[in-house]
Amino acid sequence: MSLNTNLYLFLENFLFFALATSLIVVLGWAWRDAKPFSLPEALPGWFKIWLGSVQVLGLLLPLLVMLLWGVWWGYTSVLTVLGWYFVMLGLQILSEIVTLRQYHTVVWVMVPYLYLPYRFWQLYEGWTLLGSETNLLWVRNLLILELVVWIVNYALDVSQLPRLLRWELKSNSDISST
Repeated sequence: MSLNTNLYLFLENFLFFALATSLIVVLGWAWRDAKPFSLPEALPGWFKIWLGSVQVLGLLLPLLVMLLWGVWWGYTSVLTVLGWYFVMLGLQILSEIVTLRQYHTVVWVMVPYLYLPYRFWQLYEGWTLLGSETNLLWVRNLLILELVVWIVNYALDVSQLPRLLRWELKSNSDISST
């Protein structure tokens, strides 16, 4: 990939990170008086399986592909695409850790809701940047798999909002009386 592409990706990722971090800081300040928040202790059994799957499919598999195609076989375009993928994934994890420890409010919940749609864009953009080169077909297929994994992860994140925010459920007697 050319220097222009790398510069473009640097600026694009930097701009997203600056905007996302600014929003997190502003909302952290706005919610500074909110009740302190801690992660729910009892996680559903399927959550551990899903978390393990995301770590294998979203972290280890792309790392293996980046090492094989990018380092071993010398496709710099793969290093560029997956390198930025890992930079932004690392920044998301760091943002989640910092917001949970710094703000002690639910502001940390919004971090994946900012980063995951951007990751969708990153994966699509990487897929287009790799072009239709035959030697990179497996890498392009990996990017499609990653897109599916992260979209499913996003849907599961959204489905867990009531539990994370500890929204109360109606009891069966409340439902039958209405």
